[in-house]
Amino acid sequence: MNLFFEESGDFKVGSMMSQAGEAYQVEMASGKRTKVKIKDVLLQYEKPSPTDLMEQAKAVAADIDLDFLWEVAGEEEFGFAELGAEYFGHAPLPAEAAGLILSLHSAPIYFYKKGRGRYKAAPEQSLRAAQAGIEKKKQQALVQAAYVEELKANKLPASMQNMVTQLLFKPDKNSIEYKALEAACNELHTNPQRLMLAAGGIASPKALHMAKFLFENFPRGAGFPDVPVPVPPTNLPLANVQAFSIDDVTTTEIDDAFSVTKLDDGNVKIGIHIAAPGLGIQPDDAVDKMARARMSTVYMPGDKITMLPDSIVEAFTLAEGKTCPALSLYATLNPADWSVLATETRAEMVPIANNLRHNDLDDLVNEETLASGEGDYPHKESLGLIWQWAQVLEAARMVKREGFGLKPEQNNRVDFNFYVEDDVVTVSRRKRGAPLDKIVAELMIFANSTWGKLMHDHGVPGIYRSQGQGVGGWAAKMQVRMLTHAAPHQGLGVDQYAWSTSPLRRYTDLVNQWQILACAEHGVTAPLVAHFKHKDANLFAIVSQFDAAYAAYGDHQSNMERYWCLRWLGQQDARQVEAVVLKDEVLRLVDIPLIIRLPGMPQVARGAQVKLDILRWDEVDLTIEARILEIPTTDTVAADAELDYEDEEAPEEAVDAPEVAVEAAAEAPAAE
Repeated sequence: MNLFFEESGDFKVGSMMSQAGEAYQVEMASGKRTKVKIKDVLLQYEKPSPTDLMEQAKAVAADIDLDFLWEVAGEEEFGFAELGAEYFGHAPLPAEAAGLILSLHSAPIYFYKKGRGRYKAAPEQSLRAAQAGIEKKKQQALVQAAYVEELKANKLPASMQNMVTQLLFKPDKNSIEYKALEAACNELHTNPQRLMLAAGGIASPKALHMAKFLFENFPRGAGFPDVPVPVPPTNLPLANVQAFSIDDVTTTEIDDAFSVTKLDDGNVKIGIHIAAPGLGIQPDDAVDKMARARMSTVYMPGDKITMLPDSIVEAFTLAEGKTCPALSLYATLNPADWSVLATETRAEMVPIANNLRHNDLDDLVNEETLASGEGDYPHKESLGLIWQWAQVLEAARMVKREGFGLKPEQNNRVDFNFYVEDDVVTVSRRKRGAPLDKIVAELMIFANSTWGKLMHDHGVPGIYRSQGQGVGGWAAKMQVRMLTHAAPHQGLGVDQYAWSTSPLRRYTDLVNQWQILACAEHGVTAPLVAHFKHKDANLFAIVSQFDAAYAAYGDHQSNMERYWCLRWLGQQDARQVEAVVLKDEVLRLVDIPLIIRLPGMPQVARGAQVKLDILRWDEVDLTIEARILEIPTTDTVAADAELDYEDEEAPEEAVDAPEVAVEAAAEAPAAE
């Protein structure tokens, strides 16, 4: 006796050996023996053999017309033998019965299973819907296959052209476009980013990095809606100064300028003038909401995404030849020792005589010419006086810093400026602490610290940056935190530090400018009129939002600087290069700020220079491979060796302008 039975959702045949209670002992064609419950047996027959029956049953199933079978079945539940008699016109033979079962079981859209060997025909509406779904899937499969072939030929299907970034960075994995992209990548042994580059979906690795950043941070695009340009008050007093700014040649958001006035009593009044969009932009107005949505200007070599529209930047930037609204901090100084006798803060209109540029002055203004008085350049006398004060300010900060238990700042750091034109990058080295840099840095630190104290003394909250050492927690690692109350910034050597000097490009500075204006205009009643009050949930939210945005922007800037460093290698055809050892296995090229990690490299003293052989680099994943060609034969390192590594304690604000160096030692934007 042979049996046709169901086991674990599959149909099998075998020869019955014996019966024990409710089960048969069955030998399969393979010789394996198994127990089969009587309730699972669908057919018992003598001939043909189990192997022949299964072959014949499959042939019968292949010949069955499912549409006709469905019509024959009717609407009531049925057993396979009953339907077989109707369909075949006679009691089905074993092979016919088995074939019918296989056919019924393989067509779930036609027949619903109701039990062992029992089925019910699907309602017509359900059947037609299922058939339509199957047909749709077939058509999608054909379309998907066509997409795969196009992608394999490095052609981008038309339907993918408007969804490239979606496919790369946040795909719908159920879409046929993504499935086609994934299938093509698997067949070509590549990844979606490289395939999109090859197929023209992304124009270049640079465009890929930009697209990813914009998709994640500016999903609606980096453009601005049309908004009216805010107008500052018309009753501001006119400052009796001729101010000048110091910036890189690419700078358009000119936030700060300076002035020097010699007083009749022999003292000197130095003015620090900060662009004042806070006089026109009002909290919660349309422009404020745009600025808050961005939180900061995004800098990268050769490009930037501004926090404010160009029209508003142009209205408030401290442009040469204009008289601009400004928030001014005046320090009256005794030139005998450059001690601060008094400070005054006021909003006013400031005439801007010149926008000085590093690119024009770097060769003329240095420590030697400032000491000797040689050379001829605009505002020479004023720069000389400010330079003397800046050195005193720095020395006082260093004393304060050392009082906090920190080592003195290192003066052997190097900054790099990137300039990109027609996709060709130029990288220039710039030693940090050059006089023009130090002038800007020290006066900005002074302003941010002084205004931070002003807000604190008036009982008005602001956004402060604090850094300190302590036992455990964030302070133990000298991390910088943003707070809404005054606290020391030990790395800078100041008792408080509130970003206030870049309101055209940092939202925190715009917020602080509103608070400072309230202090300057209303004095002791400032807490009553200041927009943000103590423990203001909105202020805490701004701090949190700014931290997240600034970190994302900083990561993008670092990635783009690394990309342009790799481009520089290609443009210079640089294969053998000099590198300085920063720490253990971490090196930085001498000519460009490209960091390379070489696991397993020999122990070399920090600051030592080695020669590297560049093997290959990748502009898509921003990786580079190199090997050491030469290492120094001695551990002696020059006293001025470059040791600018992020783990070191460093001043947060070397220069308060991203265009010239580093505004916050390991945090600030680099040159535009």
